[in-house]
Amino acid sequence: MSWIPFNRHGGAKQRVVSRQSERELEREVKKLEELDEVSRKLYKDGKRYVEANNGLSKAEHKIVQDLKSSGICETDRQFYLNVESWEKSLDELDKNRQEMNTNIQKTVVEPMKKYSSVFPSVQSAIKKREQSLQDYNKTQAKYNKYQDRDRTGQNIVKLDTNKKALDSAKEEFENQNLALRQDLPQFIDGRIDYFKPSFDALIRSQLTYSTEAFKTYAEVSSDLFQHSKLSEQERKARINQTLNEMRALSITVDD
Repeated sequence: MSWIPFNRHGGAKQRVVSRQSERELEREVKKLEELDEVSRKLYKDGKRYVEANNGLSKAEHKIVQDLKSSGICETDRQFYLNVESWEKSLDELDKNRQEMNTNIQKTVVEPMKKYSSVFPSVQSAIKKREQSLQDYNKTQAKYNKYQDRDRTGQNIVKLDTNKKALDSAKEEFENQNLALRQDLPQFIDGRIDYFKPSFDALIRSQLTYSTEAFKTYAEVSSDLFQHSKLSEQERKARINQTLNEMRALSITVDD
């Protein structure tokens, strides 16, 4: 969204709004611009989060399928059973991951989409206020011009006409300005109350998924290593020993 900066209205002989007042409002609009940008980023991040989870699921299934179609599973029965055990656990992991994705959609993506949809209306109100200020400045300048002229019958009529136009423009601007000054800070301050429930729900969803994933992987680990008497340290040492033996082969030695 393009946020239009305030005009300085420097051409008017008499400023109808103080520079200090304009700077204060500009700061609020700047906060709003940053909030708009952050909300759009959170919306996109939520969608990427779901896509990443789906990608992780596909990657895990792809690894399992590649292992099952490899020669290792054909020659090593125990390894094949280990891969089968892992594959079965993926169904439970996918179920939990899908629940988390649904929660991400409900707690981040959809709320941020709804939140972002409000900003065009706020931007429209800012532009409307800016336009009313320009009109106010123009009618003020025109009224001032006739005030400086001779009090002829024609000039008095024009002065009276411009005074009515000035009163109308002033009232319109003050209404727009008051509404914006009251509503903008409230809208900005409400961001935490709006997003905090979503943030809390997201964290709880992640905690639930991580807990269930840990349980599932713990069960798989128990199945995989139930026949192994090696400790974790011993297992790592054996892997390193095997790797060193492979590196020592003539076909792997650099010339």
